[in-house]
Amino acid sequence: MVRVRSEIAYDCDVLVVGGGIVGLSTAYAITRAVPGTRVTVLEKEDGPARHQTGRNSGVIHSGIYYRPGSLKARYAVEGAAEMVKFCAEYGIAHAVTGKLIVATERSELPRLHALVQRGRENGIPVREMGPAQISEYEPEVRGLAAIHVGTTGICDFVGVARQLAEASGAEIRYGAQVGRIDRRPSLGVAVRTTAGDVVRARVLVNCAGLHCDEVARLAGDEPGMRIVPFRGEYYSLARPELVKGLVYPVPDPAFPFLGVHLTRGIDGGVHIGPNAVPALAREGYGWSVVRPRELGATLAWPGSWRIARRHWRYGAGELRRSVSKAAFADAVRRLCPAVSDDDLVPSAAGVRAQAVLRDGTLVDDFLIKEGPRTVHVLNAPSPAATASLPIGREVARRALVVLEAG
Repeated sequence: MVRVRSEIAYDCDVLVVGGGIVGLSTAYAITRAVPGTRVTVLEKEDGPARHQTGRNSGVIHSGIYYRPGSLKARYAVEGAAEMVKFCAEYGIAHAVTGKLIVATERSELPRLHALVQRGRENGIPVREMGPAQISEYEPEVRGLAAIHVGTTGICDFVGVARQLAEASGAEIRYGAQVGRIDRRPSLGVAVRTTAGDVVRARVLVNCAGLHCDEVARLAGDEPGMRIVPFRGEYYSLARPELVKGLVYPVPDPAFPFLGVHLTRGIDGGVHIGPNAVPALAREGYGWSVVRPRELGATLAWPGSWRIARRHWRYGAGELRRSVSKAAFADAVRRLCPAVSDDDLVPSAAGVRAQAVLRDGTLVDDFLIKEGPRTVHVLNAPSPAATASLPIGREVARRALVVLEAG
């Protein structure tokens, strides 16, 4: 067992587990708020942003989808503006492109109009469009109606993460996977890595993403949720000239997923996806990646079965698109009829760390909890990259309160 003794000097004031964009933003926010605070970041990979941060469509979300007053709504709106400013300040590739959300069926029109209202409630400029205006904006896209969201953009989130790491002044230890955690509320926290190194800190901040619930339990805190991983599969478009910008379907409000969309990225290519299928491992980026212990833990969580029973029809459609390129292409053609099956070129997949409660509820907002000497970020999927700067400030604020109290 890792031991913490009061006569042994702390290696740092705050120890952050996780070198994705949220963990690095937290380190950055701590050192900016209280210069001189010693921060160490442990990242099990050999570089930053190897999972959710570096495996998404690179979109700076406007915040239009999220419930007014929620953390997602507040932080996405704030974060989008701050992210553009941060990228401009440090010369990181970005562009404010705007995007279309397109209704292709009459049944989607009420949901589209609801998004207009939600956008206005969240303070987001929204412009409604008819079929002719859609064609002017995106000549190959077809729809009954659309809304244009002007504050949506794209950027290089991996570049942002690297800059946050550098600007934070924190000690970043790559290749450092947490093995054990020993927390003593009167003293602090000691972490032993799988390599045998021990790091002692006054406060632990858990930004472990796909493994955040496991880290919380290692620290002795029951998070009340489990991460159920959903893989999002992407294609790139062989004829990128078919799409000028960003084109999204009208999302189903029952799910936290936005549906298959087309995104012209900062590299000039057009990325298509993602779908959302259960992953067979926390880092299960393909059907061939199966980790029995992790899969067993997912299946043992009652919420997983309740999701399956409640949403099996939706899930069946997602699975069909996963195993059938033709089915995936059919979903794309709802928005852009000119896309053929041969236009879809397989691309790297991502995995969403979705927090699920025991009753099968998909946690629909960012979730941050505290324990003795600990702060845990337990649900931070999309739009967490967009919202990473305000999320980091909030997590930093909580960590500094714990630090002061200790």
